[in-house]
Amino acid sequence: MENQDMKTQDMESQDMKAREMEANMETILKKAAWLNEAMPYIQKYHNKTVVVKYGGSAMLNEGLKSSVMRDITLLSSIGINVVLVHGGGPEINAMLARLGKEPVFIDGLRHTDADTADVVAMVLAGKVNKRLVSLIHSNKGKAIGLCGVDAGMIIAEKVQAKTDLGFVGRVVKVDPACIFMAISQGLIPVVATIGTDSSGQVYNINADTAAAAIASSMKAEKLISMTDVAGVLEDQADETTLIADIKISEVPGLIERGVIAGGMIPKTECCAAAIRDGLKEAAIIDGRVEHSILIELFSHKGNGTLLHG
Repeated sequence: MENQDMKTQDMESQDMKAREMEANMETILKKAAWLNEAMPYIQKYHNKTVVVKYGGSAMLNEGLKSSVMRDITLLSSIGINVVLVHGGGPEINAMLARLGKEPVFIDGLRHTDADTADVVAMVLAGKVNKRLVSLIHSNKGKAIGLCGVDAGMIIAEKVQAKTDLGFVGRVVKVDPACIFMAISQGLIPVVATIGTDSSGQVYNINADTAAAAIASSMKAEKLISMTDVAGVLEDQADETTLIADIKISEVPGLIERGVIAGGMIPKTECCAAAIRDGLKEAAIIDGRVEHSILIELFSHKGNGTLLHG
């Protein structure tokens, strides 16, 4: 009886090992298939520049944040020049609340008085920027924190609107020299989106607008804008109606039809403007999905909506 039990245990152990080997082989084959699919794209983007506008859920969820920083480090390690451009709206709101100041938004843009402008510069160029640099370093990458004020990278001027928005700026010119310098030293530039005018006044700049202007100035291979939806949707209440591919000539019509609406309008318009100015393509992707950047760059299907000329 004891020998029979031992034989049964041996058979169960062998079955378990066989199942583990089968599962491991299946995993290996999946990885091999993924690498086979990814290889042409790895070659396509090697030694090219990809600008990533980082924001949304991927910036708030700590797990997604770590995943994004690992993916950015991976891209750099295989020879892709990544420029990470970030905002930090929730962190700005939190700091304003600590100071007893209520955030004010007008037509989706933050009203930025002198005190708020100081908070924006402190939070974006200080807290958020350096935290992202630190996270890249913790994932064995090398990064440097920059902002639009450094070396006159982003020259801005006051946005002219029906209602005075304070120190909210629009991009007049981007000089990417210090970004190229960082890349030449093997560093990942992490850029906070504030700019300055000729008098030294600091302006708060929309992160999508700044990222598109930076990508255009660098003649980047691609701009990736991370957001909190699947991409541009035919029906905004149904994420299965994703429009995977849009020519920039179609953007005005989609806006007129109300397909592109709300916060998606400035995203698509600045992507379209950058493409008209020389950027090859732009993608608005779902930042809620883990490894969304890798999926967009290295798979046939991609992730989100691709805009191109």
